[in-house]
Amino acid sequence: MTARAAFWRGEAPLILASGSATRLQLLEAAGLPVEVIKPVVDERLVEAEFLAMGGPPAGVAAALAEAKALSVSPGHPGRVVLSADQMLICEGRPFHKPEDAAGAERQIAMLAGRKHVLTSAFALARDGRIVGGGASNAVLAIRPLTPDFIRDYVALAGAAATTSVGGYQLEGLGIHLFAAIEGDHSTILGLPMLSLLATLRNLGLAA
Repeated sequence: MTARAAFWRGEAPLILASGSATRLQLLEAAGLPVEVIKPVVDERLVEAEFLAMGGPPAGVAAALAEAKALSVSPGHPGRVVLSADQMLICEGRPFHKPEDAAGAERQIAMLAGRKHVLTSAFALARDGRIVGGGASNAVLAIRPLTPDFIRDYVALAGAAATTSVGGYQLEGLGIHLFAAIEGDHSTILGLPMLSLLATLRNLGLAA
């Protein structure tokens, strides 16, 4: 019996509305068949509208996940579309992916010596409507860092320093930044797998 036959109950592969290689790897490692279709969404516009309506900063990840799933779902009738997003908040301030190496250095310097909260949210859509979703939090403490260390880290990390919120990837060189971590590993990587799989089971889509 294949992993797909054992664990996936959908008639067609799950559509992942995300360009994240890490999220794809998490799904494939769990034995789920996946087709990737990147969404086209103005993330900062969605965030601004959500906050303007009084939504809490921690809820931005869920709002973005829903917007991305709904952007892809109408073009694929009957298919289940998954999207996810992540929000980092440190002492009440939201952080986004740094635009360049200098931005990554500034972000890491602001996070150094402090705890921050990562919220990872996902949304499932089918036929143009949201049919499930969830979110999970992790608390991470970055150790005190010198400017020289931060500069060296960003140089060594290269593009990886600008492809994730906060400027680090825990599964790579980013592990050197941390003093303590509280939370599920998949949540930190950007897709809360335990919550996702429970939701898929409730929808009759997973074993």
